[in-house]
Amino acid sequence: MQPMKADLHVHSQHSRRPSYWVLQKLGCAESYIDPMSIYEYARRKGMTFVTITDHNTIEGSLEIAHLPGAFISEEVTTYFPDNGCKIHVLALNITESQHKDISHLRGNIYDLVPYLNEQQILYVAAHPLFAVNDRMTADHFEQLLLMFRHFELNGTRDGYQNDILTDILSRLTPAFMEQLADKHNMAPVGETPWQKNLTAGSDDHSGFHIASSYTLVEAEGDLNDFLAAVENQENCVCGNASHPRVLAHTLYSIAYQFYNTKFGLDRLKETDSFFTFVDKVLHLPGHTVVSDSEKTETETPGGNADNGLRNQSRFLSNFCLQTARDVLQQVPAFARITSSDFFAAHEKVSMCYRFMDQAADEILARLCNTTMKKLSSGNIFDVFQMVGGGGALYAMLSPYFIAYSTFTKDRLFCKKIQAQMRPDSNAIKKPLRIGHFTDTLYDINGVARTLRQQSEIAAQLNKHLTLITCDPAENHYGFQAFDPIDTFQVPEYPEIQLYYPPLLKMLDYCYEQEFNRIHIATPGPVGLAALAIAHILQLPTYGTYHTALPQYVAQLTEDTGLGDLVWKYMIWFYDQLDVVMVPSRATGDELAERGINPDKIRFYPRGVDTAAYTPKKRNGFFKSHFGLEDNIQKLLYVGRVSKEKNLDQLVDIFKAVSDAFSGVHLVIVGEGPYLAEMKAALAGRPAVFTGYLDGEYLSEAYAGSDLFVFPSTTDTFGNVVLEAQASGVPVVVTDKGGPAENMIDHETGFMVPADDTNAFVRRITELLLDPGRLAAMKHNARQYMETRSFEAAFNTMWEMYREPLTGLKGTKAHFFD
Repeated sequence: MQPMKADLHVHSQHSRRPSYWVLQKLGCAESYIDPMSIYEYARRKGMTFVTITDHNTIEGSLEIAHLPGAFISEEVTTYFPDNGCKIHVLALNITESQHKDISHLRGNIYDLVPYLNEQQILYVAAHPLFAVNDRMTADHFEQLLLMFRHFELNGTRDGYQNDILTDILSRLTPAFMEQLADKHNMAPVGETPWQKNLTAGSDDHSGFHIASSYTLVEAEGDLNDFLAAVENQENCVCGNASHPRVLAHTLYSIAYQFYNTKFGLDRLKETDSFFTFVDKVLHLPGHTVVSDSEKTETETPGGNADNGLRNQSRFLSNFCLQTARDVLQQVPAFARITSSDFFAAHEKVSMCYRFMDQAADEILARLCNTTMKKLSSGNIFDVFQMVGGGGALYAMLSPYFIAYSTFTKDRLFCKKIQAQMRPDSNAIKKPLRIGHFTDTLYDINGVARTLRQQSEIAAQLNKHLTLITCDPAENHYGFQAFDPIDTFQVPEYPEIQLYYPPLLKMLDYCYEQEFNRIHIATPGPVGLAALAIAHILQLPTYGTYHTALPQYVAQLTEDTGLGDLVWKYMIWFYDQLDVVMVPSRATGDELAERGINPDKIRFYPRGVDTAAYTPKKRNGFFKSHFGLEDNIQKLLYVGRVSKEKNLDQLVDIFKAVSDAFSGVHLVIVGEGPYLAEMKAALAGRPAVFTGYLDGEYLSEAYAGSDLFVFPSTTDTFGNVVLEAQASGVPVVVTDKGGPAENMIDHETGFMVPADDTNAFVRRITELLLDPGRLAAMKHNARQYMETRSFEAAFNTMWEMYREPLTGLKGTKAHFFD
């Protein structure tokens, strides 16, 4: 027995269809696929019956109507009269006369559906959870449940949307349908209206994915038998759901076909390897090309430009084109495409994605390197030329951005409908899944340590937190490190590297992981990528302001103008976020004063690992490793050895203290650009430089010290201040920044005026002269930190992700919790 198959939803023309706005963005107004090619391809795919469901026309169907197994159908655009909500309806096996009637009635769905029932036309609600013109509501969908018996699992939608539709339809009951009938004052269609049928169609607009989804009847027979089986719900659906990569490939293909008809691009494929590759991946055999007389004349490469703008456009085009050619030469798989005659549709989708990803990465790397070199050499105005390159890159990748955004929007909409249709909506909510972007995960600093600790505690508490970074390091549970496109080293700080992130790979990863919150811990390149991804995927964005970068830049460069410029960028960046988390109220106040909306700012507590940092680890570390006796009083500094930490002031402080107390040593834990200069400044003084310490060594160094001295005025938080107190070490900090908010003045240490060296010396001297008070502060410091456990702070922050976000509009209000 030979089963009967049909793709009930495929198009031959594109002048009016749901994705028309997408084509407008690409500059394409019209494209045409030969109906005969559709017929032949569908038959080769094993379809017993073939129909073309163009939008509001049967011209394509009529061209193949005389062929075996072909029948006339159309996709009807109809409307709910209350707000103009568009609904697409597949009307199958109709006559030309019926098409004329349908065209007359389709303006009102309440007129159209009774006619289809009267004429006994098999009709299907196409992609019923796709809001064609963004006017669909749950009430509209409820009425579709009353008016339709057949619903389509659409081949251009992803499995997520189709699964939700299946779930909703499978849960209908007689009582629920009766409630809907009363609510909308509408009699349901069919004797058992709670029993719905599913059909399938590819909804293919490009010609590449015909019959990727189709309707199957497990029996032999003619067209009437097939349609009767569908009407009696004796069919099943087959094939695959779609993916943003498929939609993007379709958009590229439509654009290529359109521009090919306008400019005859295929004439270049014989002489240019790039156009050969593009034609192999995007060209559709059987596509209609306009005559030579209809082609638009276009300037050939190398022609005279009319103005500077055209010169820049040509420069960017040539730059992108040459980069694309380089990528083709670098990857053998791409070269093999140009010499092969046939590739399956899924192979073309995959190859298109791979090529665009690698070409975009290469273009971005070259643009970024050029820009950074110009910036570092002071050629700021030359950078603006490269901004155009960024726009060209965005345009090149826009089909992928549109595709991922469209699929995300569809997911959010159908999730909203599902939540309103199901009284037990709490049961369908997904857990929080946080994608946390950072450019400092494997580095040696407090932020990186905190993030790693958050990952560990999230795993212990079974929270879905993934730290995403750009680094050649290996991944492990809770981390996702992408290989960087390229790296730029800051000339003055060779140990600081900027990694250029692979945007398309990161976007695809976040989509597949179904994150419902994006957290950004950096305003650098990785943070910019995260911001773009959050925008494309329409996700709420959270950010933490970790580092006082403008102050650092101003101090390091001694250029206040450059510091102000960085402030402008930082305010712009953080103002794009929905929530800005700050580790101290002083930091939040400063951001608000600089222009960040105060309603976005949230203070979140930070904790410390009280098991790792504890007085119990005082075990003679300095004696065994550096020969310092336990009775020698030790002043400790832990952190980056750099001038922005006010370490030149620490040098002056210790010189004054060591002049007064011969038995006091200064211990510097850390590395940085000021290390050699600091060693020279303290030559002959009792100072120990341990280098970088971590793990048990660091814990033992804290516990083996007597007083922690931290003169920095630019730290937004200061993890080291908490770690010292947890280790039973009192602290002396400035009254500026986060550290002052993470100690208790006169109980766990002292807070002194910033840049007041004498005040530091006085407070340190007081404690060195009063062992009893120093011991009491050690006890108080440990007691205070026992109330600041890392797990409690993490749980507080996690709950902040659940708080309602004021100001979020539309689809950003997710139904995931």
